[in-house]
Amino acid sequence: MEQVELAIATSSHVGDSWCLPRVHMIRARLLEKGFRNPDAAEASLREAIDVAVLQCARGPELRAATSLARLWRDQGRRAEVHDLLAPVYGWFTEGFDTLDLKEAKALLDELARA
Repeated sequence: MEQVELAIATSSHVGDSWCLPRVHMIRARLLEKGFRNPDAAEASLREAIDVAVLQCARGPELRAATSLARLWRDQGRRAEVHDLLAPVYGWFTEGFDTLDLKEAKALLDELARA
């Protein structure tokens, strides 16, 4: 966790934030799985989404939104999952054979069946 925090601080210090969405996602995974802190994991995923939006980085935004959607699904927050993930998925017009889009689609399909 210390290395992740250092990466976030260094990125802010040098003004190079291209990797921040991914670093926040790594932090969220550590918080959720390793430290069993879903609230802090959610905050990190929200930060990943916010940074990706500021960067106009649709791929990282989709990955972070899918991760947050899974966390919410596991917490029983299904309506919020759809409201978060459907618009992000809807921006894409190609690349539907990529893993990121397949995973997002599978999650949306799962919610539609439930």
